[in-house]
Amino acid sequence: MTDDRQGRGEADPRFSALPCRPGKVVAVHLNFVSRADQRGRRPAHPSYFVKPSSSVAPSGGTVERPAGTELLAFEGEIALVIGTPARWVRVEDAWEHVAWVTASNDLGLYDLRSADRGSNVRSKGRDGYTPIGPGLIDARTVDPRALRVRTWVNGDLRQDDSTAGLLFPLPQLVADLSQHLTLEPGDVVLTGTPAGSSVLRPGDVVAVEVDAPDAPGAPSSGRLVTTVVQGEHAFDEELGSLPTVDDAQRAEAWGSPEAAGLEPARGPFRLTAELRDKLGRAPVAGLSAQLRRRGLNQVTIDGVRPMHPATKLVGTARTLRFVPAREDLFARHGAGHNAQKRAFDALGEGDVLVIEARGETGSGTFGDILALRARARGAAGIVTDGGVRDHDAVRAVGLPVYSAGAHPAVLGRRHVPWDVDVAVACGGTTVEPGDVVVGDADGVVVIPPDLVEEVVEATLAQEEEDAWVAEQVAAGHPLDGLFPMDAQWRARYDARRGDR
Repeated sequence: MTDDRQGRGEADPRFSALPCRPGKVVAVHLNFVSRADQRGRRPAHPSYFVKPSSSVAPSGGTVERPAGTELLAFEGEIALVIGTPARWVRVEDAWEHVAWVTASNDLGLYDLRSADRGSNVRSKGRDGYTPIGPGLIDARTVDPRALRVRTWVNGDLRQDDSTAGLLFPLPQLVADLSQHLTLEPGDVVLTGTPAGSSVLRPGDVVAVEVDAPDAPGAPSSGRLVTTVVQGEHAFDEELGSLPTVDDAQRAEAWGSPEAAGLEPARGPFRLTAELRDKLGRAPVAGLSAQLRRRGLNQVTIDGVRPMHPATKLVGTARTLRFVPAREDLFARHGAGHNAQKRAFDALGEGDVLVIEARGETGSGTFGDILALRARARGAAGIVTDGGVRDHDAVRAVGLPVYSAGAHPAVLGRRHVPWDVDVAVACGGTTVEPGDVVVGDADGVVVIPPDLVEEVVEATLAQEEEDAWVAEQVAAGHPLDGLFPMDAQWRARYDARRGDR
């Protein structure tokens, strides 16, 4: 049931929904999968910012959009209220330190993000920019994996998601924060907003509700209601930077270029699960042929062979460049956490590290320890036009690796680690960070991101056609007119496809 103890903050109505004035309000930058995918990035770990307790406000109040600004955005969130001190707590014990759950609105002004983006001091720390309440849900009565948050603007539902869609579960946030600071009774943790956040205008009424629909009694925070009003005070340019916006900020604040009334923008390329699956079914030979039809001939990484020919390689390129060995340069660039180690440490889920070694096979370009690091980071594979040290041990790691062969010598015999995430020349072709890399027993091909969908669809269609042609050849038909198909055979093939 809802914990109805709103009388604790009578001395200051801003904190009437809470047991006391919070010592700190800690907010997560990005936590819902739906929001992360909307932003085009999924962080590997949570990151945070702090809001002042003076930004807390009760339900039923107003919030100002300051004079001279346009991009005040709502973010409906689940708020956790700490009940007992948490310091160095384990994930499995973290929820015991949460006393209550309620609704919050992490309001933010995109016009003020440019000067202190990331800290959010001005854009999210203003008075009234953290409405909380109106009721508290006893955390002991709910499953943190089954909470729901919904947001309405002028009665229209804009956000609807649950904690099943979190990148980082609620107990993890508490445990993680407790590694760095003591969460004290009354502190509030804002746990992220789902997709659907957008811009408010003066006169808009926004409402946020958190509930546990599957728990006994379906406890709810009630609706946290805030009305937007127009502020009258303008910022003084002699005191600090003024509000500023551009179309990129508008698109981010509204949720999309279309919602902001802008021309649709092409976002950063992301290799979706669907595209990855299609590329996994498309042979490299077919992809190469389709790229050639589009005028791209220099897209194969030559001179490399797979350690695991039966394992398909599909991923997005990250790059590492070596320059020829020179003792003084190696002394300056080769020691410590050099470019090679930085490249492996920076790999993410689905990345392929492409190494420029100039075709030099007189030393290894990496060994088993770095291969293990790449696997631990979730990398899709490694491609190098140089040698591999600890060849059998690297093969045993199981990560798809393409190389020019084995060599026992260490890196410094032939190379100096120099740059990461720059355009590199590997096996006779240029690879840029973000290119799509696909490998099989035939070799490795590099696909520009803007051609991936077109090329993979054409390849799979051609594979289907070639399979049918192969059936006809196996049945005894001569190649003339069949391979390639003339009009008569094409008609038969199209009819067959239509029947299917």
